[in-house]
Amino acid sequence: MEETRTVWKSPAEIIRALTPENPVMVFAPTELHAAARRFLDGFPGFVTYAVKSNPSGVVIQNLVAAGIRGFDVASPFEIDLITRLAPGAARHYHNPVRSRAEIAHAVKAGIKAWSVDSRSELDKLFDMVPAEGCEISPRFKLPVAGAAYDFGAKFGAPPDMAAELLRAVAAKGYTPSLTFHPGTQCVDPGAWESYIRVAGEIAEAAGVRPARLNVGGGFPSWRVHGIEPDLEAIFARIGETTAEVFGTDAPELVCEPGRGLCADAFALITRIKAIRDGGSVFLNDGVYGGLTELPLIGNLGRLCVYAPDGSVRGGGEAPRPIFGPTCDSVDRLPGEIGLPEDTEEGDFIVWQGAGAYSVVTNTRFNGFGDLQHLTALALE
Repeated sequence: MEETRTVWKSPAEIIRALTPENPVMVFAPTELHAAARRFLDGFPGFVTYAVKSNPSGVVIQNLVAAGIRGFDVASPFEIDLITRLAPGAARHYHNPVRSRAEIAHAVKAGIKAWSVDSRSELDKLFDMVPAEGCEISPRFKLPVAGAAYDFGAKFGAPPDMAAELLRAVAAKGYTPSLTFHPGTQCVDPGAWESYIRVAGEIAEAAGVRPARLNVGGGFPSWRVHGIEPDLEAIFARIGETTAEVFGTDAPELVCEPGRGLCADAFALITRIKAIRDGGSVFLNDGVYGGLTELPLIGNLGRLCVYAPDGSVRGGGEAPRPIFGPTCDSVDRLPGEIGLPEDTEEGDFIVWQGAGAYSVVTNTRFNGFGDLQHLTALALE
């Protein structure tokens, strides 16, 4: 029977064959491999994957098959996951705040790369992490615009403190490096340039040459219809600025994209439960499920509405408020979203680029959140 198939042609075929009542997350391995290839070919350094964005086993395994050899792990769970699924891969423990139990777990697991953004956390590492063969990267922050939200509100030391931390790391015999994160969904190459220039100033103030410079994540996925991010421009600016600032003695570059690698390899199929008196739209998924991020960084503009027979709804667009299925009033997507005027109850909305921070944050609040996972050759 068709329902037993393991690989589908597209979301439209899934809709026609299954008319799924619950949300479906559709994965296209070819898209993930293409994203990995884009980073491996374009980024002028070592590419690692931020596991937190989507820790699914199929994602990890396909990234390894595509050539990814490093992972940014933020917890003991992620350390163990990568140890199991990608043995031999580099594991960078770059969550800069950890309990002593978490540090002990990571040391036992053989973690060699750490980040830090405060003296108190650095003292923990000095107490518990052997210096030989281990790298510690002070993480610094800047008030740089251009991202959907600012990671510096939670993590990162001011540049003067980062210089002190870098000097202390080197003095203790660890491999000294630097790291930063420009903020999520960052589309401006200038943000990376600003950080790299300050990294040079930090190294000079500390009197220490960093072995590596981790330029973080923040690489954007394709969220807006018709406006695809120019990753190559970001890669080029990173390489050019590093060469200008550090010259021939430049540190090795590292990046840790999450959404930039995994987001566009997934599409989320949702179904319209009701259109209340011709106005508000209620879906079978919302902010407690696969659409968790939308109130934080804005709506996904790459969407398509399908009738149950798999045909595409057309005509003019009408802006509508869209709510999720729970009995919680905050379960609403931001603003209003343009849907075709002929959209009907029972239709399906397919959201492209839904692979980051969706599977891992899906809850079963109010009894909803039953998310099916299927594989397709293409997402459109």
